[in-house]
Amino acid sequence: MPKRVLVVDDEAASRTGLQALLEREGYEVKAAATGAEALEKARSFRPTVVIADLVMPGMDGLALIRSLQDEAPFAVTILLTGQGSIETAVQAMKSGAYDFLTKPVDLRRLSLLLEKAMDRARMGRELALLQRQVGTGDRPALLGRSAAIKAVLQQVEQAAPSTAPVLVLGESGTGKELVARALHALSPRARASFVGVNCAAITESLLESEIFGHEKGSFTGAIDRRIGCFEMADGGTLLLDEVAEMHPAVQAKFLRVLEERTFRRIGGKTEIQVDVRVVAATNQDPEVAVRDGKLRADLFYRLNVFPITLPPLRDRPEDIPLLAEAFLQQSATTNRQMVRALSPSALELLQRYAWPGNVRELRNVLERAVLLAQGEIIESSHLPDSLRGSQKASDPSSTLTLPLGITVDEAEKTLILKSLELAGNNKTRAAGILGISVKTLHNKLVRYQSAGAIPAEPAEEEKTK
Repeated sequence: MPKRVLVVDDEAASRTGLQALLEREGYEVKAAATGAEALEKARSFRPTVVIADLVMPGMDGLALIRSLQDEAPFAVTILLTGQGSIETAVQAMKSGAYDFLTKPVDLRRLSLLLEKAMDRARMGRELALLQRQVGTGDRPALLGRSAAIKAVLQQVEQAAPSTAPVLVLGESGTGKELVARALHALSPRARASFVGVNCAAITESLLESEIFGHEKGSFTGAIDRRIGCFEMADGGTLLLDEVAEMHPAVQAKFLRVLEERTFRRIGGKTEIQVDVRVVAATNQDPEVAVRDGKLRADLFYRLNVFPITLPPLRDRPEDIPLLAEAFLQQSATTNRQMVRALSPSALELLQRYAWPGNVRELRNVLERAVLLAQGEIIESSHLPDSLRGSQKASDPSSTLTLPLGITVDEAEKTLILKSLELAGNNKTRAAGILGISVKTLHNKLVRYQSAGAIPAEPAEEEKTK
C-alpha cells in the first residue's frame, strides 16, 4: 500500500513544516489549506492517511472526515487540535477519526501513530476486498449482510494481527479456507507464504512427510530431500485443514512444534527453527473428536486460542440473494453467457432450500443454472430437482388446512410435523422449508416427544445428503 499522506491545515507554517518532516520520513505528501482543497486533492491523490486541523475556516476537520468517506473511503484520519479536551477527542472519534494529536505536535508520537494508521488503512482495504470476494475454485465466498457473517468478519479482523493459533469451525462448504486466507492477508505476515495441507486427503504414511519434510534415504521411496509445509510457511501462515483427521502420532509431533517452534525432518538430525502462524480447521465438533480419541485434548486446547465458527448457509438465508447474484455474475462472465438475473420464483426456491452443502453447493447450483439458461433470466426449471422438490406447491399433499379455534402452539406443531413429512423426515430439509435452524427444529421435536405428542423415537432415520 502506498505511504501517501494528505496534510490539511490553514496555517501555512504548520502545513509546510509538517509536509517537509513527513517527506524526510519517506512519505509521499500533498498539502491543502482548506477542506474544499483537500477534497479536490483526495480525488486524484488517494491518500492513505489524512492529517487535518480540527479548526479551519469554512469546512472544519469533522466535516472533512464525513466528506472524505465518499472521496477517499479507505483513508484513515488523524485530527490536530489546540484544545486537547476530552470532549473534542470523543467527538472526533464519533465522527470517524482514528486518533487525534494536540498542538504543538509531539513528533515522536506522530511517527508512531502514522505507522499504526497505515496498518489500519491496509487492514480496512483488505477487509473490504474480502467482503466483496466471491470465491474461486473450491473456495466459497465469505460474503453477506447477516449479523452472523458480520460477526465472523469482525473476529477475522480482531485475530489477524496476532500470532495466536486460530481454530476455524464449520460444516463443509462454509468457507473455512477463505477465513484462513483472510487471516493471512490481514496479518503482518501477508507478504510471506500461505501454505495449506488437507489432513484428510493425505494418507497416514505420507502426512508426516508432507508436514515436516524428510531427508534423502530416510525411508523407502525417499529418493530426494523434501521440504515440508512447516518450512515452506516459515514467516507466514500454515493451514491444517481437517485437523481432526490427523494421525495421533503426527498430532504429538505437531504439538511439540507448536510449543517449541522447532522440528526435525524425517530422518534428519538437525533442529530446524520456524516462525509460523497456525490456523487449523475442522468440520467436526472438536470436543466430540477429543472424547472419541480422534483429536488429542492437549492439541485441541493449544489450537483453540481463538475459535471462529462459520454459520451454515441455512442459518443465514438473508445472505442468499447477495451470494446468488455474485455467483451468477461470476459464472456468466467465466462461461461467456448472457444470463443477468434470477426470476422471483427461482430466488424463492433458493431461499427455501436447506443447503446441506452450504455456500459451495449454492455456487455449483448457480453455475449449472447459468449453463442451462437459454436467455437472460434463470427460471425455476433451470434449478436441480432437489431444490424444486423442497417446495411441492403443485402437490395436493403439500396443502395444509387448520381448523378454526386451534391454538398457536397446536398450529405450530401441525405445521412442523407436516413439513417434516413433506421433507421425508429429513430435519435439515424440513428446517429449510420452515425457515428455521435445524437446532430450533430439533428442540421443538424433543419438546413434543417429552409431552407425548409424538412418538419418542423418529419413524425414520434422518437422511443425509
